[in-house]
Amino acid sequence: DAWLLKVLGERLRRYDKGGEQFYDTISALHKSVRGSDPDAALYWFMRMLDGGAEPKYLARRLIRMASEDIGLADPRALRLALDAAEVYERLGSPEGELALAQCVVYLAVAPKSNALYKAFNEAKAFVKQGGSQPVPLHLRNAPTKLMKQLDYGKDYRYAHDEEGGFAAGENYFPEGMAAPSFYRPVSRGLEIRIADKLKELKAKNHQKN
Repeated sequence: DAWLLKVLGERLRRYDKGGEQFYDTISALHKSVRGSDPDAALYWFMRMLDGGAEPKYLARRLIRMASEDIGLADPRALRLALDAAEVYERLGSPEGELALAQCVVYLAVAPKSNALYKAFNEAKAFVKQGGSQPVPLHLRNAPTKLMKQLDYGKDYRYAHDEEGGFAAGENYFPEGMAAPSFYRPVSRGLEIRIADKLKELKAKNHQKN
């Protein structure tokens, strides 16, 4: 009887890897990371492992979380997620699982931003809706004499030769297109400094124009 209860208990902890319980559990892990709860994130991570989830799948999901929910608020998160995946590739189970757990906790406590994720989706939708606009002549590559005669690359301002390494007032969008704003950093983590830098550069653009 004790043996039967043990076997049944093992089966109850495991689930169909393509079933609803599997996706509910990975959803709980993702939301715990997003919600900055390292204990809950670690709990659901261990539930996934205990239920038979493939650690390589979890590694891929952690890499995704690093970009989707942390992004440039802490760019180290993506590097750590990639390193954890590589460690698991080298060590396998169970040794490599500790590196994945380390990543889970780091992602949970890292500052959060979905600004990059939103910018990616907005830019994708914008391009699909707007179609293919021609590249402005000054931004085109001009490896041949003929292309230069056709004004490819003409009047392009090399940013490194400009004051402060920034070509103030330069346009990098197709001609006639109102410059969209995809990336809007949040007031958390490194994005605080990024926002300040972008504000400074935009002010220089306005002064030039």
